[in-house]
Amino acid sequence: MITQDLYPSRACGILFLIIAMGLIAANCYGASKAISPHYRIGPNDILHIYVWKEPDLTRDVTVMADGRITFPLIGEIMASGKTVSELKEIITNKLKKYVTAPDVTVIVNESRSRTIYTIGKLVRPGPYPLVPGMTVLQALSTAGGFAEWADTKNIIIVRREGGKEVQLHFNYKEFIEGKNLKQNILLKPNDTIVVP
Repeated sequence: MITQDLYPSRACGILFLIIAMGLIAANCYGASKAISPHYRIGPNDILHIYVWKEPDLTRDVTVMADGRITFPLIGEIMASGKTVSELKEIITNKLKKYVTAPDVTVIVNESRSRTIYTIGKLVRPGPYPLVPGMTVLQALSTAGGFAEWADTKNIIIVRREGGKEVQLHFNYKEFIEGKNLKQNILLKPNDTIVVP
């Protein structure tokens, strides 16, 4: 009788964990789609530029390595470092020579300029988009968690600061025990998480 009572509570616990992980994943996905209005466009980002009532001008464009995009009628425009609003204003002003009262919308379809990298003993190591507010723990989750034999006490975050590489340490075991919580830092573009 006792055994039968334990199974439902264990099943409820597992079900709660699955639901919680699903909600975290959904929130991360939603955050990656909702780009901040202050987001600065960078190389390799994919933009959707919509010009109302001008289907020939509406298109997806990729920001080139030099930070420029090519757009019909107006040629090359520097997009890197600009917000969506700033780029919209530039395109609108340049199109005024060719289109009467152009109504332009710029959307960041994919943020590829802000990437973090995960390598080592993870289920799905590789590059991932840097979601606003992403921490080390969230990045490890995005990479599928730890693979077998992962050294969870000696995780390293490699970061380039001032032209030098800095190594920051993250002890997962210590963190989940509630110790040294400040080590779960916010990640920056091009950070690399190494799980030995």
